[in-house]
Amino acid sequence: MSVRILISTKVGRATHWVLHDVLHRSASQLPGRVALSIDPQLLSHVREKVSRGFVVVCGTNGKTTTTNLIAAMLEEHGDVVLCNRDGANMAAGVASALLPLRDADWAVLEADELSTIHILPQLRPTYLVLLNLFRDQLDRAGEIDHVQDVIASALEQSPETTLLVCGDDPLSMGVAARAHARGTRVLAFGVDEDLGLPTDRVPEARFCQQCGAELDYAYRTYAQLGAFRCPSCGFGRPTLDYAARNVKVGREGVSFSLVEKGGRTEWRIHADFGGVYMVYNVLATAAVCERAGVGGSCLQRALDAYDPHNGRLQSFVVDGREVVLNLAKNPTGLNQNVSLLLADGRPKAVCVVINDNYNDGRDVSWLWDVDFERMATDDQVVRVMAGGLRAHDLQVRLKYAGIPARCVEGVADALSAVGDLPVEQPLYVLTNYSALEPARHELERAGEPHGRK
Repeated sequence: MSVRILISTKVGRATHWVLHDVLHRSASQLPGRVALSIDPQLLSHVREKVSRGFVVVCGTNGKTTTTNLIAAMLEEHGDVVLCNRDGANMAAGVASALLPLRDADWAVLEADELSTIHILPQLRPTYLVLLNLFRDQLDRAGEIDHVQDVIASALEQSPETTLLVCGDDPLSMGVAARAHARGTRVLAFGVDEDLGLPTDRVPEARFCQQCGAELDYAYRTYAQLGAFRCPSCGFGRPTLDYAARNVKVGREGVSFSLVEKGGRTEWRIHADFGGVYMVYNVLATAAVCERAGVGGSCLQRALDAYDPHNGRLQSFVVDGREVVLNLAKNPTGLNQNVSLLLADGRPKAVCVVINDNYNDGRDVSWLWDVDFERMATDDQVVRVMAGGLRAHDLQVRLKYAGIPARCVEGVADALSAVGDLPVEQPLYVLTNYSALEPARHELERAGEPHGRK
């Protein structure tokens, strides 16, 4: 081990100790940032500490959940895993996760899409899981074609990496087509049947990634995901290497059969997580599970035991009332949250909290691409509230959707505002990124966790 590596890791570990053990603060980013400032090639220098391989997970929505599920599944199998579980997904967060430098079987790492260009060339992971691509933080990330360029360039500099991609997403398949042309091995996963779900009002991608013609769909699952095909050039969803069939989606959770290419059914999988988007997260996890030689029983045990405790689809009870907290940081994510709460047939209140801090993106014009109008037509949505730094912008958007909304200061204020409603009526709290942790802490102080939804 060189002197530079030794110094960088010791200083990084000391920074972690001061932050975590002395100050009791998050140590998910700064230790890695300090270590990388001493040794910019640190990621490549620690590769030999991981014996079986690296799995990097990226995509607009679902990264943290999928990363943690994969790590939990491998640990259930008995493997030692390094993982940035808290979602610190830029190069510094990845370095912090690897700083323990203990021998491990696997490293499972979440990566911000734009950070793949810094992470993949050094780590050269065994698999890159690309879940989806949606517009998100346009003022930071730019339009999706820029994000696609970055991921494709990162893969070109990591030729050993296999791309495990959502075949239902034309935007992700645009990256896959470019990577495959440059020699990357590509495996695709997706939902291989029509779920009969209503389509989003504003889809992310209407046009072919190859020729620009409008895409045809046999069906959509959500947003632009589905069985797509270009009528002009033939670009379309590939034959799926890992398919979900006999899919069931409900408020109580999701289930499906994992079918490998060629029609062989591997496992029946179920998870206590609602939402069609969760089918894709669990399907991607199952595909990695199969590639890693881990049996379906290990995956199912990991799913049964998994409880994120990170505010993503987390449930609490406050004074007898169920409160469901979830992240919604872009139009697609918030549309899926709307679908999830509308699937709950009980009368309910909804509080949407929107900030515009740096890690959220300053531009909140994306709120006009959210189909709030669906809530306006559901008489089971009995009260709607707007919170966060951009509460008034959100209130105006809801007004144009036909929804009168009261502005609230925070979750505690929202709970007071529903105090006159029967406790049997739940409160859904939907926040974007920087609002999630404060909301979770408020709910932890006010009530107690109530399992998973």
